[in-house]
Amino acid sequence: MNNKPRPIIVIKKKGGHGGHHGGAWKVAYADFVTAMMALFIVLWLLNSSEKVKKAVAGYFNDPKGLSTLMGTTMTGTGEGDTPAPIDKHFKELKEKLEKEIRENKELQKLSKQIEITITAEGLRIELIEDKNGTFYQSGSAQLSKNGQDLLQLLARELKTLPNTLLIEGHTDAIQYSHDANYSNWELSADRANSARRLLQTDGVRSNQVTQVRGYADQMPRAGKTPDDPSNRRITLLVSNTTEHALPTDLKGGEPQQPTQPEDASKPTAAKK
Repeated sequence: MNNKPRPIIVIKKKGGHGGHHGGAWKVAYADFVTAMMALFIVLWLLNSSEKVKKAVAGYFNDPKGLSTLMGTTMTGTGEGDTPAPIDKHFKELKEKLEKEIRENKELQKLSKQIEITITAEGLRIELIEDKNGTFYQSGSAQLSKNGQDLLQLLARELKTLPNTLLIEGHTDAIQYSHDANYSNWELSADRANSARRLLQTDGVRSNQVTQVRGYADQMPRAGKTPDDPSNRRITLLVSNTTEHALPTDLKGGEPQQPTQPEDASKPTAAKK
């Protein structure tokens, strides 16, 4: 019998260095690069002009650039990098309109409900309703005597301008009626369109009004109180754009506007 001991065989396995092939370092490097980029942007902004700072702030407040498309006071620079320069003639027109309103005894009483402001988009004229209805008959797109008088006054001045006009209609959040075929959407569009018809009857050119919009209650003036009567209003925006600057498909044709019935006398299911 062979009592010779068997040799002991030891198998050694070399451990791999997985760290060289893992992805943890990539995450850390990406965080470092992101932090450095943020630092450089901050340093750049600190050394930039006020004009650039306002443009950057406007983008983050209104990244889609909708403010120039809606004739509102939304913060932002819209499609351009900076707000359009204010036409000096708008200041003269604003003063002239306010003077004529003051000299008209009937309209003078409504001066608090007529707001004329100069914005980056142009001259904005707002006709603000009260709880009893001032410029339109309650629950209707039919203009009242005060509404007709004011629009006729505005038409005398606006028809002499080369600037284009945009007309918006707004309502409050109170439901107009239970009829699905006629709601606040139709009412706001009809009121804006009735203003357009009267303006053009009194001399405003057909291609001067480029857009007529109805926003229903989607853009309230008093955002915290959507039922407030001041949310019911008509906005006329005298744009910085002139007819000569319009695209060819907007020149000489009828203005863009929502479809609406010509008869503005609708059922008055609720007072608006």
